[in-house]
Amino acid sequence: MTVLRIMVVTLAVALAAPATAQEKGTSTMEILRQKVKADKKLLVSTNMALTEAEGKAFWPVYDAYQKDLGQINERLRNVIVAYADAHSKGPVPNETAKKLLDEALAIEQAEVTLKRSYVPKLEKALPEAKVARYIQIENKIRAVVRYELADKIPLVK
Repeated sequence: MTVLRIMVVTLAVALAAPATAQEKGTSTMEILRQKVKADKKLLVSTNMALTEAEGKAFWPVYDAYQKDLGQINERLRNVIVAYADAHSKGPVPNETAKKLLDEALAIEQAEVTLKRSYVPKLEKALPEAKVARYIQIENKIRAVVRYELADKIPLVK
Protein backbone atom coordinates (compact mmCIF):
# COMPACT_ATOMS: atom_id res chain seq x y z
CA MET A 1 0.00 0.00 0.00
CA THR A 2 3.02 2.32 -0.22
CA VAL A 3 2.06 3.18 -3.79
CA LEU A 4 -1.43 4.05 -2.55
CA ARG A 5 -0.04 6.36 0.11
CA ILE A 6 2.25 8.16 -2.35
CA MET A 7 -0.55 8.49 -4.88
CA VAL A 8 -3.00 9.80 -2.31
CA VAL A 9 -0.55 12.31 -0.86
CA THR A 10 0.03 13.53 -4.41
CA LEU A 11 -3.75 13.81 -4.93
CA ALA A 12 -4.14 15.72 -1.68
CA VAL A 13 -1.44 18.15 -2.75
CA ALA A 14 -3.11 18.52 -6.15
CA LEU A 15 -6.46 19.24 -4.52
CA ALA A 16 -5.02 21.78 -2.14
CA ALA A 17 -2.98 23.68 -4.73
CA PRO A 18 -3.87 27.36 -5.02
CA ALA A 19 -6.30 28.28 -7.80
CA THR A 20 -4.16 31.25 -8.74
CA ALA A 21 -1.22 29.21 -9.99
CA GLN A 22 0.86 30.69 -12.78
CA GLU A 23 0.52 29.20 -16.25
CA LYS A 24 3.61 27.01 -15.75
CA GLY A 25 2.30 25.87 -12.38
CA THR A 26 -1.06 25.08 -13.92
CA SER A 27 0.47 22.86 -16.60
CA THR A 28 2.61 21.17 -13.96
CA MET A 29 -0.50 20.64 -11.83
CA GLU A 30 -2.33 19.16 -14.82
CA ILE A 31 0.56 16.74 -15.40
CA LEU A 32 0.38 15.80 -11.71
CA ARG A 33 -3.37 15.20 -11.93
CA GLN A 34 -2.93 12.99 -14.99
CA LYS A 35 -0.26 10.97 -13.19
CA VAL A 36 -2.51 10.54 -10.16
CA LYS A 37 -5.34 9.37 -12.41
CA ALA A 38 -3.09 6.81 -14.09
CA ASP A 39 -1.68 5.62 -10.76
CA LYS A 40 -5.16 5.30 -9.29
CA LYS A 41 -6.38 3.30 -12.27
CA LEU A 42 -3.37 0.99 -11.94
CA LEU A 43 -4.06 0.58 -8.23
CA VAL A 44 -7.72 -0.27 -8.90
CA SER A 45 -6.78 -2.64 -11.71
CA THR A 46 -4.24 -4.44 -9.55
CA ASN A 47 -6.69 -4.90 -6.69
CA MET A 48 -9.83 -5.79 -8.64
CA ALA A 49 -8.61 -8.97 -10.42
CA LEU A 50 -11.14 -8.51 -13.20
CA THR A 51 -11.81 -11.08 -15.88
CA GLU A 52 -11.65 -9.83 -19.46
CA ALA A 53 -15.45 -9.66 -19.68
CA GLU A 54 -15.70 -7.86 -16.32
CA GLY A 55 -13.05 -5.39 -17.41
CA LYS A 56 -14.92 -4.57 -20.62
CA ALA A 57 -18.04 -3.77 -18.61
CA PHE A 58 -16.31 -2.16 -15.60
CA TRP A 59 -13.84 0.33 -17.09
CA PRO A 60 -16.41 2.53 -18.85
CA VAL A 61 -18.37 2.75 -15.57
CA TYR A 62 -15.13 3.49 -13.70
CA ASP A 63 -14.21 6.26 -16.15
CA ALA A 64 -17.66 7.85 -15.87
CA TYR A 65 -17.50 7.67 -12.07
CA GLN A 66 -14.04 9.27 -12.04
CA LYS A 67 -15.31 12.07 -14.27
CA ASP A 68 -18.23 12.73 -11.91
CA LEU A 69 -15.92 12.41 -8.91
CA GLY A 70 -13.68 15.00 -10.55
CA GLN A 71 -16.48 17.54 -10.20
CA ILE A 72 -16.69 16.79 -6.48
CA ASN A 73 -12.90 17.05 -6.20
CA GLU A 74 -13.06 20.44 -7.87
CA ARG A 75 -15.64 21.59 -5.34
CA LEU A 76 -13.42 20.29 -2.55
CA ARG A 77 -10.42 22.08 -4.00
CA ASN A 78 -12.44 25.31 -4.22
CA VAL A 79 -13.54 25.11 -0.58
CA ILE A 80 -9.96 24.39 0.52
CA VAL A 81 -8.68 27.37 -1.46
CA ALA A 82 -11.45 29.59 -0.03
CA TYR A 83 -10.61 28.43 3.49
CA ALA A 84 -6.87 28.97 2.95
CA ASP A 85 -7.60 32.48 1.71
CA ALA A 86 -9.86 33.26 4.68
CA HIS A 87 -7.42 31.67 7.16
CA SER A 88 -4.47 33.65 5.80
CA LYS A 89 -6.26 36.90 6.71
CA GLY A 90 -6.51 36.01 10.40
CA PRO A 91 -9.50 34.70 12.36
CA VAL A 92 -12.20 33.41 10.01
CA PRO A 93 -15.43 35.42 10.34
CA ASN A 94 -18.46 33.44 11.51
CA GLU A 95 -20.34 34.05 8.26
CA THR A 96 -17.43 32.71 6.21
CA ALA A 97 -16.99 29.72 8.54
CA LYS A 98 -20.70 28.87 8.19
CA LYS A 99 -20.56 29.14 4.40
CA LEU A 100 -17.44 26.95 4.20
CA LEU A 101 -18.90 24.38 6.60
CA ASP A 102 -22.15 24.20 4.64
CA GLU A 103 -20.21 23.62 1.40
CA ALA A 104 -17.93 21.01 3.01
CA LEU A 105 -20.98 19.08 4.27
CA ALA A 106 -22.69 19.40 0.89
CA ILE A 107 -19.56 17.97 -0.75
CA GLU A 108 -19.60 14.97 1.61
CA GLN A 109 -23.28 14.40 0.84
CA ALA A 110 -22.65 14.71 -2.90
CA GLU A 111 -19.95 12.07 -2.66
CA VAL A 112 -22.26 9.61 -0.90
CA THR A 113 -25.04 10.35 -3.38
CA LEU A 114 -22.64 9.77 -6.27
CA LYS A 115 -21.51 6.41 -4.87
CA ARG A 116 -25.11 5.31 -4.38
CA SER A 117 -25.99 6.31 -7.93
CA TYR A 118 -23.15 4.21 -9.35
CA VAL A 119 -23.80 1.01 -7.41
CA PRO A 120 -26.57 -0.17 -9.79
CA LYS A 121 -24.29 0.55 -12.78
CA LEU A 122 -21.47 -1.38 -11.15
CA GLU A 123 -23.82 -4.26 -10.33
CA LYS A 124 -24.59 -4.61 -14.05
CA ALA A 125 -20.87 -4.97 -14.74
CA LEU A 126 -19.60 -6.96 -11.77
CA PRO A 127 -20.60 -9.57 -9.19
CA GLU A 128 -21.69 -8.10 -5.84
CA ALA A 129 -18.44 -8.98 -4.09
CA LYS A 130 -16.41 -7.09 -6.68
CA VAL A 131 -18.76 -4.10 -6.47
CA ALA A 132 -18.17 -4.07 -2.71
CA ARG A 133 -14.43 -4.44 -3.28
CA TYR A 134 -14.35 -1.51 -5.69
CA ILE A 135 -16.30 0.72 -3.30
CA GLN A 136 -13.89 -0.33 -0.52
CA ILE A 137 -10.92 0.68 -2.68
CA GLU A 138 -12.50 4.05 -3.44
CA ASN A 139 -13.31 4.54 0.25
CA LYS A 140 -9.74 3.72 1.30
CA ILE A 141 -8.30 6.13 -1.23
CA ARG A 142 -10.70 8.88 -0.16
CA ALA A 143 -9.98 8.20 3.53
CA VAL A 144 -6.25 8.63 3.00
CA VAL A 145 -6.85 11.81 0.97
CA ARG A 146 -9.08 13.18 3.73
CA TYR A 147 -6.51 12.25 6.36
CA GLU A 148 -3.74 14.01 4.47
CA LEU A 149 -5.92 17.08 3.98
CA ALA A 150 -6.93 17.09 7.65
CA ASP A 151 -3.28 16.84 8.65
CA LYS A 152 -2.33 19.85 6.49
CA ILE A 153 -5.33 22.13 7.00
CA PRO A 154 -5.28 24.11 10.26
CA LEU A 155 -8.33 24.41 12.48
CA VAL A 156 -10.55 27.46 12.16
CA LYS A 157 -9.63 30.30 14.49
